Amino acid sequence: MFNYPFMQNAYVVGTLIAIVSGFIGVFVVARRMSFLAHVLSEIGFAGASFALFMGWSPLLGMLGFTLVSSASIGQLDVGDERRSESTVSAVSSVAIGLGIAFLALSQKNASSATSILFGSIFSISHQNIVHVIVLTLAVLLVGVLLYRPLRHVAFDHATAVDSLPHVKAVDVVFLVLMATTVAVSAQVVGSLLIFILMTLPASAAMRWGRRVSQMIGLAILFALIGVWGALALSYWTNVPVSFFIAMIESAIYFVSTSAR
Repeated sequence: MFNYPFMQNAYVVGTLIAIVSGFIGVFVVARRMSFLAHVLSEIGFAGASFALFMGWSPLLGMLGFTLVSSASIGQLDVGDERRSESTVSAVSSVAIGLGIAFLALSQKNASSATSILFGSIFSISHQNIVHVIVLTLAVLLVGVLLYRPLRHVAFDHATAVDSLPHVKAVDVVFLVLMATTVAVSAQVVGSLLIFILMTLPASAAMRWGRRVSQMIGLAILFALIGVWGALALSYWTNVPVSFFIAMIESAIYFVSTSAR
């Protein structure tokens, strides 16, 4: 299996995406932003479709749309949950409509749409591999450097507002990190199922971990188990990777909730 270059590339990319998804996912779940992760994936779908229409790389289109959207959402009052949820719901509807329109205008075949929606890690290009490596390392570097304020805001937002001088800036940076993670993770599971890697490993890890560092470590472990197992099973059965990731991560989550 590992004699084939496409499997080697898939495991390299999948490993990096699992690590960054597990890391950022803990903060996403702690801040109850799973719905926003889902919305960003739909915005990414519109971006990838637009990129196909323009003849660009879908990853770059997805990254551009999610970054702009996350920065715009960051200007909202995150404490006003009703307003924020209404706004992102409206944005989600527009994004889905734009994605469908751009796909139709691009006149691409069904495989292009399937790759955007469900991922295409086995056929990822060398250029996209470089992009994924650079982006994931950048997210991890910024996340490690801002670990303390990110942890404070995520797990004790009330006191963070009073004690941290730049909470709004931390919110915007976190949303940018989240958007970047969504864009790169879609290479594995696609825009339709990106919230799986962003939320399920972290949710399961939070059942077992007592400290934030433990939660992050377990979330990364659970994400790696899902991605590595799914790649192997997909190779042996010719069933899409996203299906096995969904099944493995769901199983880990349900076992965690039952045991804890």
